[in-house]
Amino acid sequence: MSNIKLIIEERAASIGNFMVGRLLPFRQKRSVGPFVFIDHMGPVKMSERENFDVLPHPHIGLSTLTFLFEGSIMHRDSIGSEVEIKPGAVNWMTAGKGVVHSERTPEYLRDSALIMHGLQIWVALPLELEDAEPSFTHIAAEEIPTWTEGDLTFKLIAGEAFGRKSPVPVHSKLYFIEIKSTSTQKVSIGDQLFGESGLYILDGAIQSEGNTYEPRQILIANDSKLCEFEIQAGATVYLFGGEVFPEERYIDWNFVSSSKEKLKQAKADWIAQKFPKIPGESDFVPYPGTEK
Repeated sequence: MSNIKLIIEERAASIGNFMVGRLLPFRQKRSVGPFVFIDHMGPVKMSERENFDVLPHPHIGLSTLTFLFEGSIMHRDSIGSEVEIKPGAVNWMTAGKGVVHSERTPEYLRDSALIMHGLQIWVALPLELEDAEPSFTHIAAEEIPTWTEGDLTFKLIAGEAFGRKSPVPVHSKLYFIEIKSTSTQKVSIGDQLFGESGLYILDGAIQSEGNTYEPRQILIANDSKLCEFEIQAGATVYLFGGEVFPEERYIDWNFVSSSKEKLKQAKADWIAQKFPKIPGESDFVPYPGTEK
């Protein structure tokens, strides 16, 4: 990626009983366009005695995007959604004024060995939608726009680019694009991008300005319009970004807002268990520091 401004390495973080590689936020870069949080989950082998269990926890002011490469997650939320997400599909949950959800190994797989691998992403909401009613949409893998150009395969997971539009119902101008290559070649697509832009390397490597970059790194561009790099054969990368909101976004635990007062209220409401409940679930993740 030409004109690289910043390189972000994955840092280990815990989400309950599961370790992830945290990419955003970063102390020198809190967001890229509307993207405020990215976790790389796995790949991790889980035995028949292990399960992925993220207990009920709350969100405000954001949309979550779950995208799996391997494995399976059962999503349940306080809206009443209960959907299994499999590789290539997209779970898009908009928290708005407040939602609670859990993520677990599906019941039929809880005694099976499996591999978990994917991305968990938070996208901040525009100011006028921060207090909207929560909603949930599941987009099947075959509904995601996918096309090839020579030895490159593109997948528009969310947003708009290349004259195409993903069915994922995003709330601002953004893009989240997968690129795979079967040969080593130059990729020049800056004319398709806008706003801020980041590139995440999942597999393989890319070269830019005489340097080689490998997996578990995000490269942040100075100017998305100058996005150009050489991709190695067999590599998979993800381009993401979009227009920056005029207001700053703040994060407190699982809450995102343009208002620090709303973050304080969300914290108090969760501690007091005033958020809506997930049907059939009584456990929950305590606010950090309030564990009994």
